[in-house]
Amino acid sequence: MIAWNNMDTLSSFKALQETERVDLVSAMSGDSGARRVKSYTVPMGAGMDFNFGARPVDDKILAALQNFAEEAQLSEKFEALYNGAVINTGEKRRVLHHLCRGQLGEAVVADGVDKRAFYLGEQKKIADFADKVHAGEITNAAGETFTTVCQIGIGGSDLGPRAIYLALENWAKVTGNLKMKAAFISNVDPDDAAGVLSNLDLARSLFVLVSKSGTTLETLTNESFVKDALRKAGLDPARHMIAVTSETSPLAKSADYLTAFFMDDYIGGRYSVSSGVGGAVLSLAFGPEVFAQFLDGAAEADKLATNNNLMENPAMLDALIGVYERNVLGYPCTAVLPYSQALSRFPAHLQQLDMESNGKSVNRFGHPVSYATGPVIFGEPGTNGQHSFYQLLHQGTDIIPLQFVGFRSSQMGVDVQIQGSTSQQKLCANVAAQIVAFACGKDDENLNKKFNGGRPSSIIIGQKLTPAAVGALLAHFENKVMFQGFAWNLNSFDQEGVQLGKVLAKKVLAHETDGALKVYSDLLNI
Repeated sequence: MIAWNNMDTLSSFKALQETERVDLVSAMSGDSGARRVKSYTVPMGAGMDFNFGARPVDDKILAALQNFAEEAQLSEKFEALYNGAVINTGEKRRVLHHLCRGQLGEAVVADGVDKRAFYLGEQKKIADFADKVHAGEITNAAGETFTTVCQIGIGGSDLGPRAIYLALENWAKVTGNLKMKAAFISNVDPDDAAGVLSNLDLARSLFVLVSKSGTTLETLTNESFVKDALRKAGLDPARHMIAVTSETSPLAKSADYLTAFFMDDYIGGRYSVSSGVGGAVLSLAFGPEVFAQFLDGAAEADKLATNNNLMENPAMLDALIGVYERNVLGYPCTAVLPYSQALSRFPAHLQQLDMESNGKSVNRFGHPVSYATGPVIFGEPGTNGQHSFYQLLHQGTDIIPLQFVGFRSSQMGVDVQIQGSTSQQKLCANVAAQIVAFACGKDDENLNKKFNGGRPSSIIIGQKLTPAAVGALLAHFENKVMFQGFAWNLNSFDQEGVQLGKVLAKKVLAHETDGALKVYSDLLNI
């Protein structure tokens, strides 16, 4: 029997609070630091490892976290989720994005449909369509092949697919897997759509409209923008557009699209990259085989997340160390720092994934919680971030845990040697140096040059950023966020916090305003 209890009612959490804390500076110095880094590593799938040697934990704290995981029934809650329980209490829905990647448990039948079979069927439809586009069987009106795919969507329909495309674009170039260039239109700001369209050959561009409901204001506005541009270029928009939507949306059977691919209410936007939301644009850009490799990497990480042994479940381990840092040590933020330019938009995707999921102050039953929940997430690629906000990370008044991501080899294999080392070696040297600098600090009589250290970090290390590696990376963070939501007794799968602004914006556009809302509307000349 699963019990959904607030974290501060659990005896294991109280025990965790009382467990002796780690002096990270001492623990990471000298031989003890070397031993920690070597021993505190957990495989996380697709040839990648999660190393938490520089996090503020030891064997006693890890044992306390294992006890907490068991009392909070984290493994049982995940099992209930992937077996189709109604975990999204706010919207009374199942949470089934894992089924896009594999069958973790028993068959899930909902609305009279085997959901794994449904998702596989849509993947097959997308793959067949992409293959026909690449083979020149589906063309524009002039019989020319499409060379660019452009996704129109916002939030989860943009951030994840864009991040994954950018992560694999250079890899695809050198491996011969870049079938079509991809572009993305998301912001309702007209300069976004106009700027993107100005760089496209419209006649040879295929547009993917993504809206589950078929009513998303920003997406439909940008669709109209694109259709207007196509008509002005003398093109029939219906020959250049496909839709990814639900079977019940107004887009599903519309003659305005070449075809439509379907998702359902059991896959939330920020968890939708492995569904048709990411599948259509990524299969068109790289080919269905590459998208399948991405799904395989995610499935490998998902399988690890089912393990009830904390030391064999990197997502749960990462999650619970984060809970310890947030709720025992009181750290308010987490920085995501990929030492890979290809992951330049990955922190932006994680911002939505984490902050929209666990940015809650009430529990899954709608009752206020009395402890901190989701942290603020931010980040940029290294080494750029070092020359931007690392000053605060090193010497600011707040301690901010850091999540590094690094790879031993570059994607493109093009490098230069200067001053005795290559660019890739310099990149890796920087991330290694930063981890130790944050943890150990540096003493100095001049306080302006003193580094207190004790700044925790972990690093995910891989050989090269491949489709499978990206899939495992994505699934790791999805599952981490899920486990933290379970620990905090939250519903991590709805997003009421984004609704109020939408409602008021509609009032502004309908000129149904008064008070401050009217004044701001007037100031903006609406």
